[in-house]
Amino acid sequence: MAIPLIVPGLRGSGPDHWQTWLERQLPAAQRVQQAAWDAPDLLRWSIAVANHIGRLDAPVVLIGHSFGALAAALAGSVRSDWIAAAFLVAPADPVKFGTTHLLPRRPLPFPSMVVASTNDPWVSHEVARGWAARWDSRFVSVGPLGHINADSGHGPWPQGLALLGELPGALWSQPAMPRRLAQCANAAAFAA
Repeated sequence: MAIPLIVPGLRGSGPDHWQTWLERQLPAAQRVQQAAWDAPDLLRWSIAVANHIGRLDAPVVLIGHSFGALAAALAGSVRSDWIAAAFLVAPADPVKFGTTHLLPRRPLPFPSMVVASTNDPWVSHEVARGWAARWDSRFVSVGPLGHINADSGHGPWPQGLALLGELPGALWSQPAMPRRLAQCANAAAFAA
């Protein structure tokens, strides 16, 4: 079974945020911690995500919000062998942070979904759709839901949980594979 890995955005998705609610709905969920939640640094944040993935012995479903969605996409592209799927909600516009050049420009090598609002102050609908196309992610427009965070009324978010369940190979369909066995399997595949 894949491990849901919550990747919060700025300020860490507090107690009233849908990511915190979702974490309570998924008992196996874990949350990435950042050294500085108020200092968005895409390289540092994505390294924290990649390091967390490296400590796990099962495939991961990345669940990123805002700047965390950008960190999840970058870390996932580097650690793709351990990613079952990615759920990227309201990804922040990388232009606002000067990080566009750091993000993957090719399709992500795992199933992914980008969820966007039509009136998000952190990213235009068109920019979110463009990143979804670049990453070959399924694009889901959820209408005028703001930044899809606690400020826009998204604590409990059953629609998000339902969308997450639609990802191919999401939480409940990926078998856990011990790291040593996976390494042997990967080595055998390359030798063939």
